Formats: sequence, structure tokens, C-alpha cells
Amino acid sequence: MGTSLQPVDMLSPGGNLESYMQAVNSIPVLSVEEERKLTGSLHNEEDLEAARHLVMSHLRFVVYIAKSYSGYGLAQADLIQEGNVGLMKAVKRFNPEFGVRLVSFAVHWIKAEIHEFILRNWRIVKVATTKAQRKLFFNLRSAKKRLAWLNHEEVKAVAADLGVEPKVVREMEGRLSSQDAAFDGGMDDDDESAYQAPANYLEDHSHDPAKRVEQENWTEDSNTRLSSAMSTLDERSQDILTQRWLSEGKATLHDLADKYGVSAERIRQLEKNAMKKVRVLMES
Repeated sequence: MGTSLQPVDMLSPGGNLESYMQAVNSIPVLSVEEERKLTGSLHNEEDLEAARHLVMSHLRFVVYIAKSYSGYGLAQADLIQEGNVGLMKAVKRFNPEFGVRLVSFAVHWIKAEIHEFILRNWRIVKVATTKAQRKLFFNLRSAKKRLAWLNHEEVKAVAADLGVEPKVVREMEGRLSSQDAAFDGGMDDDDESAYQAPANYLEDHSHDPAKRVEQENWTEDSNTRLSSAMSTLDERSQDILTQRWLSEGKATLHDLADKYGVSAERIRQLEKNAMKKVRVLMES
């Protein structure tokens, strides 16, 4: 094993990305014979050193593929890291009897891992409701030949090619063209632009701890006062108020009139008097 494949400083995209890319580009590309020998050793003998050699020599291709996804607003280092996972999966599953170069086989695994990462983390994609719609983002991105919006004929052609309704293509194109702004803003934002970050002007008052405690205390106190006031009423008045105001299936005046054998007007009078008494007791 040559020294060119030994770990170098920052051989991780999460560190210094520029140094990482220089490091992986300095690792020589394998010749056909070298690759065949290493893949054979890995496949037949489960040689882990051969697997490491194959992965290291193909890291440059992951960087190249990850750059094509830079328009999603996600960190390039994260995309490369996910692509590296796909590369390792491809190396593990590659069979030299396929008759193709490893890079041709690995590109599908690399892209699949990056796609999954984007679907999990890109908020614009996450609002898509179905798997077919999420898949449309990537298909539509590759189907567009220019940056301008699609015209009517192009929309119909793309919809027919992808097997969806034209309105779905329009909706996805709109989402694809929107910006996925970070909640906290960028680390390098200056004082003039930092205020534009949603974290600096969006406030959820409903989750203010002080107001939540106050609301809970007020609700508890109101329930206690209502229960105390209701206990001073006679059983019929209690039942009338409960059936008319506190039950999920509220009874009508006529229902209660039939129950107690009086007129609906009498039930209304009893309800009015009971409500007045309860209100006075709760406010006292």
C-alpha cells in the first residue's frame, strides 16, 4: 500500500472542505488492472485493505457528483459525506464479474444517498405530500433545459414524460424556484442583513411559559368557581345547565321540557335564573 493513500490532514469534508478536496484529488486514480485486482481480492477474500484502497481512490468522484447538487442550499460537506456513504455501500456490493468499472456502478449508490439526504433535510422538498411528488423534484430539475420558467408546451411535454398532471409540474416548478431560507440566518451575515433571519422577528407567544402558567391557573380557577357555583343550585337547575351548556350533545328546550313534564318556556326561565345565579357567584 503506497503512502499516497495514508490519511492526510482534514481527510473529512466536515473539516476544511478546500483541504479535503485537494487531498482526495491528490490520490491517484486506479488503472483497470489495479481496480480488477483489488475488487477481486475484496469479493473473493473480503480483503478490507483492498476495500479501503477502492474507497479512497474514488472519493474524488463523490466530490464531483456532490457539486451537481449545490443548488439545494445544503452544506456541500454534508452532501459529500452522504455521497461517501453511498460509495462505501457500492464498494461492498460490487462484483467484478459485472464487467464494468466501479465508478459506473457506484454513481447510482452515491446519488441515491444524496437524494435521501436532500429529501430528509431540504424543507422545500419535505412539503411534498407523496413519494411521486418528491421524485418529481429531481426529474423536473434535470428536465429543465434553461433557468426561465417553462412555457405551456414545455409543461405539457414534461408532464407527459413524467406521467403527472401539468398542474403538478407547475406546482413543483414553483417550489423548486423558491428559496430555502435558514431559520437562524448565516454565520457570516452582517448587521444590516442579520435581522432578516426568521429567528429575529418570528415569535410564538402561545408558548410563552409565563402566559401558559397564567392560562392554566385561570382555567383551573374558573373551573373551581363554576363547580362551586353549580353546587348551590337544585338538582333540576344543575341538570338543565349541564345538558344545555356543558355536555357535548347539547339538549334542546323541548327535550328538557319533555323530560321534566313542563313547557319549553318554563325550562328557559329556569335556565335563565340558574345562569344569573351562577354568574353572580362566580364574579363575587
